[in-house]
This record gives sequence, structure tokens and C-alpha cells, in this order.
Amino acid sequence: MSLELVSGTKSFDGLQQQYRHWSKVLSCPMQFSIFLPQTADREPGHRYPVLYWLSGLTCTDENFSQKAGAQRMAAELGIVLVMPDTSPRGMDVADDPADDLGQGAGFYVNATQTPWKQHFQMYDYIVEELPLLIEANFPINQRRAISGHSMGGHGALMIGLRNPERYTSISAFSPICNPMACPWGEKALSAYLGADTTRWEEYDATVLVGRATLHRPLFISQGEEDEFLKQQLRPEALQMAADACGYPIRLERHTGYDHSYYFIASFIEAHLRFHADFLLRNRLESTLVHFTPDLLKPW
Repeated sequence: MSLELVSGTKSFDGLQQQYRHWSKVLSCPMQFSIFLPQTADREPGHRYPVLYWLSGLTCTDENFSQKAGAQRMAAELGIVLVMPDTSPRGMDVADDPADDLGQGAGFYVNATQTPWKQHFQMYDYIVEELPLLIEANFPINQRRAISGHSMGGHGALMIGLRNPERYTSISAFSPICNPMACPWGEKALSAYLGADTTRWEEYDATVLVGRATLHRPLFISQGEEDEFLKQQLRPEALQMAADACGYPIRLERHTGYDHSYYFIASFIEAHLRFHADFLLRNRLESTLVHFTPDLLKPW
């Protein structure tokens, strides 16, 4: 897959870039943003670990790169940031007048229903196609972590829980934790997957946490003044499910913070340091099994 450079600028001695490519999985052009730390003081052939960031409803690949202020810490730690778009887009791609379905609202699922299934295969794009593209074209090793916000937080939790062998760590800001039981999720999952709710379970972190056989470090930040907290996000459901099965989760609640990127910018350093603790370890196996809450204390 060839890449077309759309834009690029220097940031904290690294490069913030945006690329366009044809996605075979989504059957349309896609864009992603990427931050590459500087390499001047790195040994020849150095390859970086990568954090995949999944954004929320109505966002593009640029929201996080422009608003979160993550580049300074990513440059200091030596972590590449990859920020995909939130859905397929284009004149031939199905859409909906509302902002919680269709373009800008892919929910990171593989759609099975018409008219969505032709293009909306975001799960396969994030898990398979995009990492292959990134690792083939940039100085990236195979150490991956995943994070996101809101709908993207749902995506990060769900993808991380389903693919623990692919990611060293998982985190989220204000995630949709139980999409089967909230208005946003019910609307999207029924449209993309149909009425059979057993299919919905494959994309619900509150269900998946109880099915996990490998426990990855998992960190969630939630603002207490988030307008969507009670009706849409439901972190307490995920916490209860995790407690019931013994899956260790660190859920931090922050008084006075809302759902905005001001919240993300306030705590993105903590999330990057959390991921760095696992991405930069010498042995990936050290975080694969025997994970306990005690490992969370150094954060």
C-alpha cells in the first residue's frame, strides 16, 4: 500500500505528519496522522514502540494531534503516536444525518448490515491493516499499546481485551464502557450488526473483560463533570464486571473535569507514562501474565 504525504511539520524535534492511503479493508481512501520522535541521538536502525490512539464521535485523525498536547511527552519517551480516522469517508460511503452513526462514527466494529458492511470494517482496519502499513513504512517495532477517548475509548478497551497478545497495555479517557446498555451503543450496534445481541457482545468491554484469559494493564480516566457519564459511559458497569472476574483495572475519577480535550490534555502525560512503563520494558512477556494491582503502584 502506497502512502501519500498530505502534510507535515516539526514538533518537539520530531515530525507531525498526515498521510493518505487506499484501504483495501474499507474499500475507500483513508487518512491517518502520525508523530515520529526525532532520531538524531538514536543509534542507527533504532525502531520505536507505538501507541495507537482512537478518537471519538465526530472526530477525525487530527483532533488528538492538534488538541491533546501529547507530542512533547511522546518525544521525551521515544514513542510513536498513530492516530487513525474514526470511520471510512467519501461520497460513496454510507452515512446518516445524525452525528452518532455513519461517517465519523464507525464504533470500531466490522459491520454486517446493509448499507454499512461494504465500507465499515473498522475493527479489521485498526487491528490488522493499519499496523501492517505503519510497520512497513516507518521505524516501528512490534511493541504496541492502545488508547482512546469516548467512542475511541470503547474501541481501545474492546480491541485491547480481544487482542491482548498484540498490545502491551490499554488505556482510555471517558470511554463508552458498556455500549450494549447505552443509547449511543444501542443505536450503533443495532445498525451495524443487526438485532442479534450476541453479536454485540463481541464489541462490549463489560462483557469481554469477563472472558479475558490474558490480563493486560488497563487504565481509565473519567471526569466527574462529564455530561455523558451516567447515561452513555457507564464505567461502574465495567468496574463491577472486572471486580467479579478478578481483572485488575485502575479507574481514576477526576473532580470538576468534563468530556472535552481539556480533560485529555490535563492527564495525557500520565497515560503516556503508563504505556511507556510497558512499551519500553526489555521483555514483553513480563506484562502478559501474572498481572496484579501491585504493578500499578509505580505509575
